[in-house]
Amino acid sequence: MFEDYFYLGKITKRFGLNGELAVYLDTDEPEKYHKLESVFFDMDGEPIPFFIEKIKIKAKNQLIVLFQDIDDKSSAHYVGTDLYLPLSALPVLEGNRFYYHEITGFTIVDAVHGNIGVCENVLDFSNQAVMQIAHSKGEILIPLVDDFIKNVNRTARTIDIETPQGLVEFYIGL
Repeated sequence: MFEDYFYLGKITKRFGLNGELAVYLDTDEPEKYHKLESVFFDMDGEPIPFFIEKIKIKAKNQLIVLFQDIDDKSSAHYVGTDLYLPLSALPVLEGNRFYYHEITGFTIVDAVHGNIGVCENVLDFSNQAVMQIAHSKGEILIPLVDDFIKNVNRTARTIDIETPQGLVEFYIGL
């Protein structure tokens, strides 16, 4: 939704009587966000900053947050609001770990077929994320499975993959 932001989570419900809100974090590493000072609310399609007074950890991916300028009377208005952070706030990943938005434009190199194209997008389906690769013979879809990803070279902007026999061939007709 916001080009320079990433989706962090959502306000799920009111909590208590002093304006606190329950926040669900949509991340594999929620502990990296327990000391936030602010987040951006999606307010009618615009990122609006809200500052945090206090955070309590309720569960692995759930926080109880007291925001400045949100009291008990106004807190219900924010339930269901999506929360964002600037892309610059993302922790740096190394090795073969990457963010989906990060690999757009990377050249994909298959162990058997060599350069098979450029990653145009990552389709994040509920059961499996898939790289959408532009190839001269059409689109190739490669599931993002750790066993398939052999090397991510951020400097060269390449990803080396090794897929099961027949997967790439299915798309390019070899």
